[in-house]
Amino acid sequence: MTTFNSLGISKPIMKALEKMGFEEATPIQEQTIPLGLQGKDVIGQAQTGTGKTAAFGIPMLEKINQDMKKIQGLVVAPTRELAIQVSEEIHRLGKFKGVRTLPVYGGQHMERQIRALKDGPHIVVATPGRLLDHIRRKTINTSNVHTAVLDEADEMLNMGFIDDIRDILKAIPEQRQTLLFSATMPKEIRDIATTLMKKPEEVKVKSKEMTVSNIDQFFVEVNEKQKFDTLTNLLDVHAPELAIIFGRTKKRVDELTEGLHARGFRAEGIHGDLTQGKRMSVLNKFKNGRIEILVATDVAARGLDISGVTHVYNFDIPQDPESYVHRIGRTGRAGKGGEAISFITPREMPHLHLIEKVTKSKVKRMQAPSVDEARRGQQQVTVDNIISTIEKKDLGDYRETAVELLDQYDSITIVSAVLKMMTKERRNAPVTLSSVQPVSVKKTSNNKGKNFRGDKNRNFSRKGKPSRNRNFKNKRGANPNTNRKQSY
Repeated sequence: MTTFNSLGISKPIMKALEKMGFEEATPIQEQTIPLGLQGKDVIGQAQTGTGKTAAFGIPMLEKINQDMKKIQGLVVAPTRELAIQVSEEIHRLGKFKGVRTLPVYGGQHMERQIRALKDGPHIVVATPGRLLDHIRRKTINTSNVHTAVLDEADEMLNMGFIDDIRDILKAIPEQRQTLLFSATMPKEIRDIATTLMKKPEEVKVKSKEMTVSNIDQFFVEVNEKQKFDTLTNLLDVHAPELAIIFGRTKKRVDELTEGLHARGFRAEGIHGDLTQGKRMSVLNKFKNGRIEILVATDVAARGLDISGVTHVYNFDIPQDPESYVHRIGRTGRAGKGGEAISFITPREMPHLHLIEKVTKSKVKRMQAPSVDEARRGQQQVTVDNIISTIEKKDLGDYRETAVELLDQYDSITIVSAVLKMMTKERRNAPVTLSSVQPVSVKKTSNNKGKNFRGDKNRNFSRKGKPSRNRNFKNKRGANPNTNRKQSY
């Protein structure tokens, strides 16, 4: 066991670690922090949930001069949710040193960000498109940046940010320390390491969560328009004790949660825009069984340690196999079995085959249940409750009334009435979700010499020319027609 105290970390940051409840360093932290403190460039290959933020955040914080109100550290992250989460964690780590951290991302008013930048943050955590906009506007000055971090570099490549990353690194002083973290190492990421880093040390940590042996994996092939009805029918058939549903975006999570409420399910959502207090409140409700369904984005669900999750539903299939394994790893813990069900549109079938290949596991086909099967599933919950009550044998006070009922009605009529009275009839409320673009298989190996984002991530004007709109939602791969709705 390697403690943080043995890694030569300063007292203010040690105090923050102790306050956060961290004592033992994870493998990626144990290997990266000493190299980072020596000022070396680092390539870290690690999955999500391995403690990367502290691994790069601590060496960065140690070098910050808190008396100089200039941007000295820069972290580039693929999504708004991740930028917010990383910024929050670095803020907590640097609290007692007096380091100020600012998240910068698309979808937020530019003028508001410019005002916040004028206050002199020491560290900026940003998404690539918005960061490059600020650099070009000269509202972010990179001349004092001594540490640059690329977090989840392969995801940024996949989302079409590879050229932005190169431009960002070229705008930062050459005499800098660069730390790059990626779950996989495609050629384009290797090229960055070769051309824009200085003799980087490599740290490779294999995630323990890559095993999925005790999880039954299924997929339902379903069109986007039928997804929500299929989900609610499955929930009725499975009657999970505790379930997590993963959506691709914050908006998706909000819409799914509202839709589940409308259909009578006890569900709450968590994502990066919620305050820490709200997230903890929702998680406590879930752990205590006051809600039966947690709807979450990947980022919000990272690091969750919740026992008793019986089912995981991938309402939107994740872009990379590592995220898939991380998601379904929320169930089947402590030696218990679990079920993971992924919704796959016909265009996403090749991506499912990629997941099977990487995880070396077979995902079995499951037929979407009918409305009648869902209704029978709800009735089965009632039957199970009745049988449980019978087995407790504490029915003496009710026998006399039961005999009187049997004198008036036959037993089948009475049992049918009890089933109807006790079965929770699902409200068939109409539900509207925004449409999303299907996930496609990564094409990193077949795009030599091309601008990767040109295929699917850039918006095009009517004349066919690329638009320079860096709207966050379009960068994430969502349908550019954000007002398009689907009804269920």
